[in-house]
Amino acid sequence: MRFHVIRLETPNPAQSPLRVIEHETGREVGWVNRYLDREYVRRVADTTLRTWAYNRQHLVRGGGSLHTGDVVEGYLTDSTPLNYVKCQSRQQPPPSSSSINDRVAVADRALRNEFPDAPCQVARGFHHAFLHRRPLGLGRPRVAISRLRVRVPKRNLVPLSVEEVARFWSSFRTARDLAIVGLMLLQGLRSAEVLGLNEDDVLLSEAQLRVRGKGNKLRFLPLAPETVQLLDHYRRLERPNPCTAALFVSLKGPVRGARMTLAGLRSLFRYHRQRTGVQLANPHRFRHTFASDMIRAGISLPALMQLMGHADIQTTLRYVQITPQDVYRQYARAVAQHLRPLPRLSS
Repeated sequence: MRFHVIRLETPNPAQSPLRVIEHETGREVGWVNRYLDREYVRRVADTTLRTWAYNRQHLVRGGGSLHTGDVVEGYLTDSTPLNYVKCQSRQQPPPSSSSINDRVAVADRALRNEFPDAPCQVARGFHHAFLHRRPLGLGRPRVAISRLRVRVPKRNLVPLSVEEVARFWSSFRTARDLAIVGLMLLQGLRSAEVLGLNEDDVLLSEAQLRVRGKGNKLRFLPLAPETVQLLDHYRRLERPNPCTAALFVSLKGPVRGARMTLAGLRSLFRYHRQRTGVQLANPHRFRHTFASDMIRAGISLPALMQLMGHADIQTTLRYVQITPQDVYRQYARAVAQHLRPLPRLSS
């Protein structure tokens, strides 16, 4: 049986617009869609909700992963999670380790009798659970669950060089595109944060920008003078009037004045990568380059954490990569400033 994820706009504020349906009958997969409704009410981001919808679709159809079909009908056994991982790894091309782990996490949450009419029941062996007490033995014991996960290789994101940034930057001609790249390179914004900006989020007189990050968390960022100039040029010279409340909009075609889409942003970067030959230039690489530049300029980790909109400083540390040359220079500077006189050796 095949399943699809569709977007169905509805005036009901308690119903997710994303629905998982059966391809042949068009009927909804009730237990999955109720889960999406519950997360939608919690105001989970649309991108996260879409990912969960596709992961649950992958689960209910067996994802081409479980040949016995025991995800859809039957009992899960001790070997089911392992088979789910093994069969995904045999796919061509194989999914990334992160994708496999995300799907297994979906299985963990979906198949723990989360819904009474779920199309399968969980055998005792699906999880290895044990009781864990809080420090000092206070409070009720809670169940800690050990889940099967695939090891994710450590990513080694290399920031763009000065020459690569200059070459990629010089290929842009419109003030809108220059402002978009400037916000990623000089402010470290995510692509979704750039596209989600509205006209009234730009406070040029105060050199500030109001940004809605992950989880709809609001933060105010200082604007570099170069970014202020780029945004001012775009708003005065290119932004259509009238248009939507969005800051960055399409400049031509039948959708002129409508909010720029993620597909449009990807197409923009793809075109300029081909034109300049800077194959590593993408929105996240610019964000990583921003973080590396800030660290080398001497900014503190807590300040960088706030600028990048991270909830955990461990996430910020992933962006910090110091070369051996950086270590040597910083060590030499610290020694020169704080070198203590060594005691004389007696002859």
